[in-house]
Amino acid sequence: MKYAYASGRAVTAALATTALLALAGCGEGGNSAAEAKAPASLEVAGVTVKKDVKLHEGLPDAVKKSGTVRVATDVPYAPFEMFVTEGEKELTGLDYDLGQAIGARLGVKFAFTPQKFDGIVPAIQAGKFDVAMSAMTDNKERQAVVDFVDYSVSGSGIMVVKGNPEKITTLDDLCGKKVAVQAATNQFDLLKTHQKECAKADGGEIGIQTFPKDSDAQLALRANKVAAQVLTKPAAGWTAKTADEGQAFEVVDDPAATGGYNASPNGIAVSKKLPELTDAIQKALQSLIDDGTATKIFEKYGVASIAVKEATRNAAVD
Repeated sequence: MKYAYASGRAVTAALATTALLALAGCGEGGNSAAEAKAPASLEVAGVTVKKDVKLHEGLPDAVKKSGTVRVATDVPYAPFEMFVTEGEKELTGLDYDLGQAIGARLGVKFAFTPQKFDGIVPAIQAGKFDVAMSAMTDNKERQAVVDFVDYSVSGSGIMVVKGNPEKITTLDDLCGKKVAVQAATNQFDLLKTHQKECAKADGGEIGIQTFPKDSDAQLALRANKVAAQVLTKPAAGWTAKTADEGQAFEVVDDPAATGGYNASPNGIAVSKKLPELTDAIQKALQSLIDDGTATKIFEKYGVASIAVKEATRNAAVD
């Protein structure tokens, strides 16, 4: 999974399977017992999200009756999905919060349960789950069996020490400098490929320093042994926000690649048997984008740059 993180979790659709269930959401009355138990509103990332009755009415009958959307997710995968406390079941993260906000807007509960990533899509196909929210890359292969509502784009990003003393703004600025990266990743391949551009510009080769783990590369950056670290844009944003309370690192935001280099869309995967649910989720997400709620959620996790301005459907780039 880590190796595919540069563009979301790009694992073969045939292998994708996971089982999951959990709850959280909102509603404003209703006839079913499930709806009666749902709160009239829900606070997510400091924003109060209220039910949209019209959107609720567009949900599949089975979902309205149960008051629950069954959601598959794989935990941990920071900052998308994490446990609040190690060893306990309470969840947090970008996907979890966004799911709660979408559920609140639709007036139902989005039920999350952790499990391994490689079984998610088959579990949806088998009818065990309605939806997956797990930093999943929207690609053509997966689209054959699920539909996607895309909510972010993510690729590779550049992280530097706080203050950016080397004044790095793009990949080209890495030419002639030492750069840390985890071995055998998309980010390593990105740097190797960019060596050609460095040669054309006569900027000198990138001094690629490989490490077994992202955390090892981060230590090299802390110690000023390298000028920058290349890792996934979401991981860079989360690390910059949390390391030393945000005082250790910062992320380079290249205007030409706001979601990261070689970015691909990440989507909410929905069962093809539930087209009304896909439609309702897309409309609910767009409403959260329009009123600024989605922005608050992405900002909470330090990844505002990967948010989309339009909730697209099946926007794979492969």
